[in-house]
Amino acid sequence: MIFDKLKKFDIVFDSPEVDSPPVFSSGDVVSGRVVLDLSGESRVESLKLHAEGFAKVHWTESRSAGSSTAYTQNYSDEVEYLNRREVLLQADNGEMTILPAGRHEFPFSFQLPEETLVTSFEGKHGSIRYWVKVKLHRPWATVKKIKKEFTVIEPIDINTPALLAPQAGTKDKMARAWYRNFGQVSVTAKIDRKGYTPGEVIPVFAEFDNSTSRSVVPKAYITQTQTFIARGTMKQKRSVVGTLCGDIVGARSRETWHGRAIKIPPVGPSILQCRIIKVEYMLKVCVDVPGTSKLCLELPLVIGTIPLHPFGSRTSSVSSQYSVNLEWLRMAIPEQPEPPPDYSSVVTEEEAEQRNNTAVPPPAEDLSGILERPLMAFVQEFRFRPPPVYSEIDPNPQPLNMRPRCMTC
Repeated sequence: MIFDKLKKFDIVFDSPEVDSPPVFSSGDVVSGRVVLDLSGESRVESLKLHAEGFAKVHWTESRSAGSSTAYTQNYSDEVEYLNRREVLLQADNGEMTILPAGRHEFPFSFQLPEETLVTSFEGKHGSIRYWVKVKLHRPWATVKKIKKEFTVIEPIDINTPALLAPQAGTKDKMARAWYRNFGQVSVTAKIDRKGYTPGEVIPVFAEFDNSTSRSVVPKAYITQTQTFIARGTMKQKRSVVGTLCGDIVGARSRETWHGRAIKIPPVGPSILQCRIIKVEYMLKVCVDVPGTSKLCLELPLVIGTIPLHPFGSRTSSVSSQYSVNLEWLRMAIPEQPEPPPDYSSVVTEEEAEQRNNTAVPPPAEDLSGILERPLMAFVQEFRFRPPPVYSEIDPNPQPLNMRPRCMTC
């Protein structure tokens, strides 16, 4: 049978590095070859290639229509980014093509759309995937199919004025329990810029003014928010991917961070241009006040792929010599004893109440602190493993006997 004669059926992408899968972006040419290895002479009707790219979201929610009636509501949507077809082998007169025994390679090549694509992504309620599918049609045999995905990374250059702009803010709160006020707590924080790349360290400059009669604990978190949108409804997944714990600030005292460091783990870049999937990052500088709710100041972050140019300035233009930094794809995460804290421990009561009172409230969220799946499908070291716990570096350390330490950090 002809099925028995097909020893190998594979898709091989052309890649500049033998051991690394190729990575593409808008306008690039995707090339490769389809490999057929036959044990004997075979008749083939056609060999056709179909390249596709989609962003898809899907989730379900249980609804109640009464005391004894319940139903399941489905939410789904998709956006097409790529649709290319190519015939690799087919006789013009509709007759069969006779292939002799041995190895046969059929090259293919197509260009990705010039308009901006969206970075490949894998999330709990959706994905952005690109793939090549090949069908082998033979007489008196079922169609043989093979499919192989490839990765798209849309460059995000942080050497732009918007992403080089400093981010700063101030927030205060009256600490109270029941009807008793304990005083005011305020936090002022600043970071050098909005755009960073994975592996970089963010120096956090902050001042914590504790005018209460209780000690407080300052902390900083890098959070990731995945947003999935379908039919006017959204589903969100929030995670903590980086942490920094400061020293205890005593009652009626002040603490200053002179560039305390929080490191960005090897996470995927921000996704901001997709209509149904978004990946956003935030730096939260918080104060734990015993007996009352948390005070949190949020500074937006954009995780890019083109790192800061060492000789550039805040007004420098993007040079053609910039290349996409893909080192974060190869970063191995060492084993650590514990993951970052759960997102629910970072959000304030006001934020939770505000989300509950929105006109179109998002469905119940899974606020676990561990990403279920990697942002890139082929980065195996991310799968089912929590981001690491990074240590902070204080450029202005003080002797331990000069200030109390946070025993819970």
